[in-house]
Amino acid sequence: MKMYAFPMPRQYGEPPSAPGVAPHRARAPRGADAAVAAGAALLLAALLGAPLGRHWAGPLVTFGLLVGGAIARIRATCAGAPATVVNDGVFFSSTQARGRIGWALGVLLTGFYTLLYWFPSVIEGAVRLVDPVAHAIAGHDADRWFLYGFLYTLAMIVFGTRMFLRYRHNRYQQVRTASVVFFQLGFAFLIPHVLERLSRPEFYFTYFWPLKPDYLFPDTVHWLTSSAGHFGAFLVAWGIVMSFVATPVLTFFFGKRWYCSWVCGCGGLAETMGDPWRHLSDKSPRAWKVERWMIHTVLVLIVVTTAMLWIDSSTRGAVFGSLSHTMRRWYGFAIGMVFSGVVGVGFYPLLGSRVWCRFGCPQAAILGLIQRYVSRFRITVNGGQCMSCGNCSTYCEMGIDVRAYAQRGENVVRASCVGCGVCAAVCPRGVLRLENGPVRDRFPGADRPARAFLESLGLRRRTTGRGAYWT
Repeated sequence: MKMYAFPMPRQYGEPPSAPGVAPHRARAPRGADAAVAAGAALLLAALLGAPLGRHWAGPLVTFGLLVGGAIARIRATCAGAPATVVNDGVFFSSTQARGRIGWALGVLLTGFYTLLYWFPSVIEGAVRLVDPVAHAIAGHDADRWFLYGFLYTLAMIVFGTRMFLRYRHNRYQQVRTASVVFFQLGFAFLIPHVLERLSRPEFYFTYFWPLKPDYLFPDTVHWLTSSAGHFGAFLVAWGIVMSFVATPVLTFFFGKRWYCSWVCGCGGLAETMGDPWRHLSDKSPRAWKVERWMIHTVLVLIVVTTAMLWIDSSTRGAVFGSLSHTMRRWYGFAIGMVFSGVVGVGFYPLLGSRVWCRFGCPQAAILGLIQRYVSRFRITVNGGQCMSCGNCSTYCEMGIDVRAYAQRGENVVRASCVGCGVCAAVCPRGVLRLENGPVRDRFPGADRPARAFLESLGLRRRTTGRGAYWT
């Protein structure tokens, strides 16, 4: 019997393109890479103690080179690409598929947050670099938190430009990106520091309890009302109204997307800088179970901590003593620093862009419960057009298996969905559509939200719905 030997490839790799069709591989101009490298070198020099922050020339040249070079590179990469979402080579990219570059970026990001939180003296040179900017906006020398807000905002502007170019065919993505950049630049950076210049409390209007739990802690409330007079009372009232009135009302009408994808700075960074890694989110049922337990545990923890602090404040520590303040410190360390910062952003290149939003954000937990059971928002599907390509599930940053819904012709009604709309943007046949409509027809049993909630907890026997409806 004659045997035939077939040549085997040495290793698996990106498949070749069709004959005569070259994949889109735009190369950035050398000047863009040189500008980024020069800006990085100046930033490193500042970190090592070079006095670049004495005059405006230092930050202007340093960050001008970094931002200008990065935007030039993004423009060159997106130029010539078709007016649609191009994901060629994503799973063969060292940067986007947990390759060496991806791991290096993860180490760099986690290292930055580690230095920012626990070793700020190491980045003192970079802090001094932005002194002229801080004097112009806040009227005082910069500190590490001003540097962080400055870099955070620049990152959203640069990668927001990428979003504008990448999704230039999709109006929803354009408007959504403009919204998160606007709220970050105006309400989470400029306004708080301008308030400082006016001798007012530094206040971030786009963050409120429980995401910003300090704003409803008793010592913060007492300090604002006693030191800032009527303006302080207004700030306290703003936080209360946004937490307990505006949040449920807006979520009822628009779903959690009004905040998580249009306003929140955490979501804004995930949607801009984190977009290249959105496909790395875990879509397994096990990850979904871990997600539900973790995010609601964090919510319970901050609710209990806040209640304990208020009880101790009203009884002068007679009930819990120092326990409530110990819980506050540990929550700030474990959740506020390690989870939301080091893991939430530092692990973008390894676990995807919404690790914090999906597994730990207490604000997302509240918004998700409202969205799942009483909101008008849903993603409708035209299942007859679905060809099961899987793009929607692949690029869902929240790990939702959208394709499973489309194959069954079911609305996507999930507590974790942030309404980013990328699943609809990458669908080649227009199967998915983000809509607001009557609450009752979103899924079987939606007309009885309390019963549906108890059934999801296993406290009642399920009488309606099946499969993905209950995830």
